[in-house]
Amino acid sequence: MTRTPAGRLFRTATGHDLVLTRTFRAPAADVWASLTESERTARWFGPWEGDGTPGRTIRVQMAYEEQQPWCDVHIDACEPQRRLAVSMVDSYGTWLLELSLTEADGTTELRFVQHLTNLEGIAEVGAGWEYYLDMLVAARDGAARPEFDDYHPAMQPYYRALATEVATPHA
Repeated sequence: MTRTPAGRLFRTATGHDLVLTRTFRAPAADVWASLTESERTARWFGPWEGDGTPGRTIRVQMAYEEQQPWCDVHIDACEPQRRLAVSMVDSYGTWLLELSLTEADGTTELRFVQHLTNLEGIAEVGAGWEYYLDMLVAARDGAARPEFDDYHPAMQPYYRALATEVATPHA
């Protein structure tokens, strides 16, 4: 299956923001539950354990990665049904992630942002988040899980082009 990448990349004062969105025909409370309840995150990312309150660190299993590793995730901010900001630490470094929800007319938009200090590995990272967010959509719809091979390496050229575009000064 051919997937169309939808991520965008924006220059910020501290680096770049990788932004991806998904839209759900559901109230924000239900989408929020898919992002924050362990039994529901297990369906598309992995289960988690610990005290998930702001300022605390939980452990999250990346259930769809090889070896299914666990990693630490610090809860930087949690505004129920609106915004969740976390710092995830794994063998690749620290990932600064932010998820925000906006509900209107029975539809909720998820805006996923990864705050980047550099663009190294953006081709792999962008394809990976596309995969995980489509896993979220499939889990919520009860649809078959997408195949990672449909994202990587197929989406790498798109994300490399985004990086080149934002790194190139405009005249």
